[in-house]
Amino acid sequence: MSAPVQPEAADAPPPAAAVLRPHAEQEYAAELDALQAEDDRARPPSWNLSPWAVVTYALGGTLRDGTTITPKYIGARRLVEVAVATLATDRALLLLGPPGTAKTWLSEHLAAAISGDSTLLVQGTAGTAEDAVRYGWNYARLIAEGPSPAALVPSPVMTAMRDGKVVRIEELTRMPAEVQDALITVLSEKTLPVAELGTEIQAVAGFTLIATANDRDRGVNEMSSALKRRFNTVVLPLPETSEAEVEIVSRRVAELGRALQLPAEPPALAEVRRVVQVFRELRSGVTSDGRTTLKVPTGTLSTAEAISVLTNGMALAAHFGDGQLRAPDVAAGLVGTVIKDPEHDGVAWNEYLEAVVREREDWRDLYRACRDLSVAAG
Repeated sequence: MSAPVQPEAADAPPPAAAVLRPHAEQEYAAELDALQAEDDRARPPSWNLSPWAVVTYALGGTLRDGTTITPKYIGARRLVEVAVATLATDRALLLLGPPGTAKTWLSEHLAAAISGDSTLLVQGTAGTAEDAVRYGWNYARLIAEGPSPAALVPSPVMTAMRDGKVVRIEELTRMPAEVQDALITVLSEKTLPVAELGTEIQAVAGFTLIATANDRDRGVNEMSSALKRRFNTVVLPLPETSEAEVEIVSRRVAELGRALQLPAEPPALAEVRRVVQVFRELRSGVTSDGRTTLKVPTGTLSTAEAISVLTNGMALAAHFGDGQLRAPDVAAGLVGTVIKDPEHDGVAWNEYLEAVVREREDWRDLYRACRDLSVAAG
């Protein structure tokens, strides 16, 4: 007879190696510990690190003991310094920019470095209710006992206020306007009234809020001017140069390949450059040499999507090829990413294939792979 399963074993969290995507404070715990040990600069109340150390964690560097801090965000140092300086004041931070510019990635790492906890998160959607940013109720207890502190279910915002931590709100402009405006009192008065209990939650020193937003997707709800005034806004642009974008894509694809345990070689730099060049040319509507004008597809063609194309290609190469990323492995993800609107984007993509890809001698393999895919789909 088999032994019964113990409740502790059933409820135990999975081992770290089994977690598909560790939180930033888990994955980079060693770096955060090294920074905390060396950091001798002034820290704002409740911060685990000084603003200087937070910026070093985000952008990378080498500590006095030789520890290498890997860059989490590749971009202008001044933008990150402004963002961190904002969080050291009583202002909330809004990271604004096109999709795929690492807004969520940066917000997670800032929260991990400041509070040691990036999990206080509200995901904005069209269906996000006001209790997601205020509080809710355990309705069984509410019916049995009436309103009481025990029946109250705190939101991540309320928890961050109580504990003096960073709370993150992703895709703020996807939330209905009336839900967005529930933040106004929190950000201006640093209190959260609980009318049912005749009390309020006052924010502990160290509480701050990071929101992300973009205005390119459908379903965006414009922020009220009253709410905008409560934020300092930092705009995160698309990578300025091709080399910067190649570095970002190469690093993230390699990290994802390791995390997903894909038995494939990381893509060659030439393949990364090619995918990045395709995306940059189609985004800008002109080839890199400036000679050919192109139709611009309706999709964003962001850096994040380039990472996805190459990661998907690695999976194809690993499980259905010889482990070496080749043009046919990239083609499927590339076509699927570019063509979001079959009527408009199909025309733009076909013209790009014939006028640009076909004419580049070292891109002939990509041209054939994309054409073969079109024939098979047709």
